[in-house]
Amino acid sequence: MTGEPLPERAGETTAEQPWPVRLLSRKIAAYVARMSPVWVEGQIVQLSRRPGAGTAFLTLRDADVDMSLPVKIAARDLPDVSEGTRVVVHAKPDFYLKNGALSLHAREVRAVGLGELLARIEHLKRVLAAEGLFSPERKVPLPFLPACVGLVCGRESKAEHDVVVNARERWPGVRFAIREVAVQGVGTVAQVSQAIAELDADPEVEVIVVARGGGSVEDLLPFSNEQLVRAAAACRTPLVSAIGHETDTPLLDLVADYRASTPTDAARRVVPDVAEERRGVLLARQRLRASVVGRLQSEQAVLAAFRSRPVLADPTTMVTSRATDVARLLTALRHATTTRLERSTAALESQRGHLRALSPLATLERGYAVLRTGSGAVVRDPDDVTAGDVLDARVAGGHVTVEVREPRP
Repeated sequence: MTGEPLPERAGETTAEQPWPVRLLSRKIAAYVARMSPVWVEGQIVQLSRRPGAGTAFLTLRDADVDMSLPVKIAARDLPDVSEGTRVVVHAKPDFYLKNGALSLHAREVRAVGLGELLARIEHLKRVLAAEGLFSPERKVPLPFLPACVGLVCGRESKAEHDVVVNARERWPGVRFAIREVAVQGVGTVAQVSQAIAELDADPEVEVIVVARGGGSVEDLLPFSNEQLVRAAAACRTPLVSAIGHETDTPLLDLVADYRASTPTDAARRVVPDVAEERRGVLLARQRLRASVVGRLQSEQAVLAAFRSRPVLADPTTMVTSRATDVARLLTALRHATTTRLERSTAALESQRGHLRALSPLATLERGYAVLRTGSGAVVRDPDDVTAGDVLDARVAGGHVTVEVREPRP
């Protein structure tokens, strides 16, 4: 150490001019002393309150992650709380120069009531619902027969036993990827969230079950934590929540793709019952066999009916019977045609005689003639012609040209 004055600022220190520990401690203490009192929430994990002592000591731990701070408070200001109680503390940070320990000097401690916790969860529920995290459209169907099931549960817990045993009773070939984590108290949120993310990243895992065997409302609070709920919402693998009993509904149940009332219910949902499936296959085979046999019998009956017909017993029967009909119809056609022709001929002759009687030719045959001028006009009066006119005379046998010498009245 030189006799030179110490640097004023931390950035001005060097290896040749360092701060002594006491100076750094005093500066830290001075900085901490300038901090304002703060309200902080956590859970009491250690409590030391000795009879007759004026000061009580406790450790305040974060409710979701493994972080804690020591707290001291006047014994008279500490309410009737116990380890595990969730509290809010009004305290001022305090730095102890002798050992460099940072603690909180509490002035007031308030226990967080169950009603307040439930109110917070209800508020968070409304916020997440408004974001669409609980929407039915987000939920995906569970696979029918997953080869590998991811299981997040407590260490050697009954929930793990219920899921594994019941699932393997239903389908012995199912495999499990198990992540044993804390499912109560500090660390639950971080460990469960991490386990879900790990299983979601495993391509062999086809469905994930988060299981816990119920508990008090306080025990289930981590499963309504926003961080955990958002981790479940981000999971792409179908997720089953089997946290509480039927009366418990943590927010994880709402964001999961399927809510199981118990771990046993989750096991029944994620894998089918092999015995039931075999019965279904057997019934399907029986129905199929009965359908095929019935169809064959029906077709055999139709075939037998066709074979029993005379035309199949003697194929010439059809031709023989039709030949008789053809001959009969041919005779009838000939008779009808002859009769029709005879009647038509007689009618034609009658009409011909009638026309002949009415024809002008019949008159001509009696010696009459029809005279026409050169213009074709019929001569009906002697005044119609003059001497020298050449007329055409139509007689029964043909035409004769005549010349008028002198018309006479």
